Amino acid sequence: MSHIKYYIVVFLICLCSPNFAQQEGANDSDKLELTLQNLIQRAKLENDRGDYLNAKDDLEEALSIAELLDDKINQGIIHTKIARVQYLVGETNRANVSLNTAASIQRGINDYPNLAITYNIKGVIHHTNQEYEDALGYYKSAKNLFEQEELEEYVSEVTLNQAKTYIAVKNFETAKTILESTIIIAKKYEQNKRLSSALIEMGKVSNALGNSELALSQINEGLSIAKQGNIIENINEAFLTLSEVYEKIGDYKNALINTNSHIKLSDSILNVKRQNLASGVASIHVSKYKDEKNKQLQEQFDEVSKESNFTRITTTLSIALITILSLLTLSLYKNNNIRLKTNNMLHKKNDELIVAKEKAELASKTKANFLSTVTHELRTPLYAVTGLTNMLLEEDPKPHQLAHLKSLKFSGDYLLTFINDILQINKIEANKVELDPEVFNLKNKIDNVISALANSAKDNGTKLHYYYEKDLPETFNGDQLKLSQILINLLGNAIKFTKDGDIWVRVHKIEAKNKNYRLRFEIEDNGIGITKEKQDQLFDSFAQGSVQINRKYGGTGLGLSIVKGLIKILKGKIYLKSELGKGTTFFFEIPLEEVKDVEKTKSEEREKANKVEELDLEDVKILIVEDNKINQMITRKILTKMGLKCDLVDNGEAAVEKVRSNTYNIVLMDIHMPGISGLEATKIIRSFDKDTTIFALTAVTLEDKMHEFGEAGFNDIISKPFKQEDFEKKLYDVLSGKEIVSSFF
Repeated sequence: MSHIKYYIVVFLICLCSPNFAQQEGANDSDKLELTLQNLIQRAKLENDRGDYLNAKDDLEEALSIAELLDDKINQGIIHTKIARVQYLVGETNRANVSLNTAASIQRGINDYPNLAITYNIKGVIHHTNQEYEDALGYYKSAKNLFEQEELEEYVSEVTLNQAKTYIAVKNFETAKTILESTIIIAKKYEQNKRLSSALIEMGKVSNALGNSELALSQINEGLSIAKQGNIIENINEAFLTLSEVYEKIGDYKNALINTNSHIKLSDSILNVKRQNLASGVASIHVSKYKDEKNKQLQEQFDEVSKESNFTRITTTLSIALITILSLLTLSLYKNNNIRLKTNNMLHKKNDELIVAKEKAELASKTKANFLSTVTHELRTPLYAVTGLTNMLLEEDPKPHQLAHLKSLKFSGDYLLTFINDILQINKIEANKVELDPEVFNLKNKIDNVISALANSAKDNGTKLHYYYEKDLPETFNGDQLKLSQILINLLGNAIKFTKDGDIWVRVHKIEAKNKNYRLRFEIEDNGIGITKEKQDQLFDSFAQGSVQINRKYGGTGLGLSIVKGLIKILKGKIYLKSELGKGTTFFFEIPLEEVKDVEKTKSEEREKANKVEELDLEDVKILIVEDNKINQMITRKILTKMGLKCDLVDNGEAAVEKVRSNTYNIVLMDIHMPGISGLEATKIIRSFDKDTTIFALTAVTLEDKMHEFGEAGFNDIISKPFKQEDFEKKLYDVLSGKEIVSSFF
């Protein structure tokens, strides 16, 4: 109740002040904040000397003030401190509840440093309860958070606790490694208490591993540091550990000396705790209260015995009522304990789920970084493979070489498709694929896809048939690029598994409300079909009909998984009907918005054939910035064949100087180079040249890096390896003065 009294006093003082109206906002807040900090500091001192009851009262009063000030940071900190006191007086369940409350607040405001402290204390409690696996889980989370926030000085306490847990489960080698790290950090930040404790624990490990001489040296070093700082707990622990080591090596005299020192110091510590332990004082008050009540009841009983029978009956009923109420109270108390344990269990499970979520997020981030590195390392040499292959094919190879070069080109194209499919799956799973709607002609779009795959169908002896429902509008607003990907995957799949057969592509209207249509697309083939067992897993990543089919027809097993993901993004659905030996039909439905009175769609404008050869290239000059010798040669040869003049440098510093002293129409900038990177070089160039077009010519493709290119000042990106027609299209747009549609936004 002390905090309530405090609020009343503060309110009356403020109310009586002549400048109350002007000062209450700022002054009261400052006073409450000052009182809050004083209470926290006083509680710390009381906790250090073992006066836990008063420490707890002060912390609860501080918590009330923090809630009044809506100070979430201090609310979390105080709940953690209260939990520490509850743990010290043996109220483990209540300590867990306080820690769960603290963690919930700290996660809500992203207070990761204090959340790490909370996790560390939860680990200590689990260790005390011999729940070692849970303890190690919380220690790991605490350590990760401290390292994430670059708070290395706090890591030593967590690693020290980790080591103690590994010692408890007799995993001494791991404990040794962790303690070595703890000692380094403790020395670095002059943390003598942790250093002393770590050396003593290291002595235990050395003793367990059979090196008693080293153990004595480490423990004595820890004891010396503890004595210098008067760290009583560490001194006591050192005495006990020394006695165990001396006993192990048969030096019973020194073992007895250290045992006696340990017992003597333990008794001294226990006496101090007994003097300050608040729970003992509370027990005395309860005992006195019970004695007084018993005495009063006895006096009442003597008086009642002298009264009439009616009074005796009344007294009996009263006693019965009191007994019933006592039983009810006991029942409520037990129910409250059960509820407390249940809540504690629920909080524990919730924390486990949160820790699992954090681990999953870390794994996802690691996976994305891994893909970024691997794809870059694969695409860079693949640029050389595909580039050199195309050059050799164009240079009139000998007949017996032609088949080998075509096989090499096929393998390079296959590997590039596989890399792109993995990246696409990763983007879909990470929810990084966004809708990009635009106006386009649906009928023409499907016709273009069919035309693009017609040669593949012809090679298989298969005929393609196209039906577009009569009276169905042709111009819609939607993500035509994703629709193209879906159609190419499904139609390509049908062609691959249909030899000397027929494939039908149909588009129907399911429903139409105003301008909003729901369309159904069908891709039917009379190919090999799919078994019932395989149909359920067909849309999973890397799913294929069978090993034999994979060997015969090829494929990565990612196409249908990509299709399913893209259709989900388009808010559609997909299903199939298939019979082995008779063929397969894929159905998918998506919503599209009709657009009327459009003279020419953007997609039609973009698909208009443009040739670099149509332009005057006499004065066009391009700078190639590339450190890889093979890639330099390939890029230069491609440009030379197009009739373009180019200069070449192999590092970022040289690129900056070239642009400063020359005029270029386009700069093709590699990213990863010795010295300054392509990003840094572009930033420097943009400080004095805002107009020159700069393309990032790089193998980096993950979307979470795209914003870096835009911020650095690139106009667009050309991903290696690239198709020459795509490369020519981008060059044509720049050289003809057309606006560049950037991939960064």
